[in-house]
Amino acid sequence: MTTANRVHNFCAGPCTLPVSVLEEVRDEMLNFGGTGMSIIESSHRAPAYDAVHMEALADLRSLAQVPEDFSILFLQGGASLQFAQVPLNLLAPQESAAYLTTGTWGKKAFADAQLVSEAYQAWTGADEGFARMPSTSDFDLHPGTRYLHITTNETIGGIRFPEYPTVDLPLVADMSSDFLSRPIDWDRFDLVYGGAQKNLGPAGLAIVVVRKELLGRSERTLNSYMDYRTHDKADSMANTPPMFAIYVMGKVLKWMQAAGGLEEFERRSAARADFLYGTIEQSEGWYRSPVDAASRSHMNIVFRLPSEDLEKQFVAEAAASGMVNLKGHRDVGGIRASVYNALDQQSVVALTDFMTEFQATNA
Repeated sequence: MTTANRVHNFCAGPCTLPVSVLEEVRDEMLNFGGTGMSIIESSHRAPAYDAVHMEALADLRSLAQVPEDFSILFLQGGASLQFAQVPLNLLAPQESAAYLTTGTWGKKAFADAQLVSEAYQAWTGADEGFARMPSTSDFDLHPGTRYLHITTNETIGGIRFPEYPTVDLPLVADMSSDFLSRPIDWDRFDLVYGGAQKNLGPAGLAIVVVRKELLGRSERTLNSYMDYRTHDKADSMANTPPMFAIYVMGKVLKWMQAAGGLEEFERRSAARADFLYGTIEQSEGWYRSPVDAASRSHMNIVFRLPSEDLEKQFVAEAAASGMVNLKGHRDVGGIRASVYNALDQQSVVALTDFMTEFQATNA
């Protein structure tokens, strides 16, 4: 297959990746770094992999401008494991944390936190169908709360915080589906985590960025893998890490840095989103965004058509035209176009052209 045969991939995760990165991976697959083997056959203790691993840690710190008083951890289990690992590491047994349930992933984080800690719900969007993000005036924060947990972008519902909340508490954030799509103000956060498979690489890698002073603060007796200190002391190689995912992510990080860094990717994501939302608005209601305009995601653009039958037809005809993975999540239906960092503007243009033609033919 040549690059000319590649489809426009709007998958919500794993994400589309830069073609240049895929070509590098292909070229190194049989003989990585002169070792005579693939990196997926190598020992994680081998010098060739160690260099890849440490460079990825350094490049992530540089690209995201992570201060030196934060540790960067490469873990397994996805963001889902962090729903429990975060409170186990940050909350002493009698401390409480506030959670915003802004959609499916906020709900899951809150539910798991309740199993291991004193967590309470400071706001829920359930009564409004998770159609918007709250303002700070909506929060019900209790005295003595240790941190406020937010989901910066809800992948399924298609909403995001356009600005991180300003509260008199440290923030903990699940950034899985918009991680490294915009700069992060680290002064606001105690911890940020996310799966890498939305914007940075293949599935299998979770990233945790946590203030070093908080390591071990819960004073809980944890098994070694669940204790962040285990991974911090070992540079995330206490056990065999997800080597291939880290290797590919390392290449994506270099690609992002060369392209202009997070400010440039924030500009690109806004341009892609504006183009798609503009097409929705120009349809005069035939395509409909079900979420509040101020909360619209720049990563996961969701919309509805006049009927479910038309939505099925839209997905099928789009796929036949080389645009795939547009079916909305099974919990909400509709259409979802995920436009992560590596998706080229050309793919968005192809989709909006198709949307205009589809409406003209079927309205």
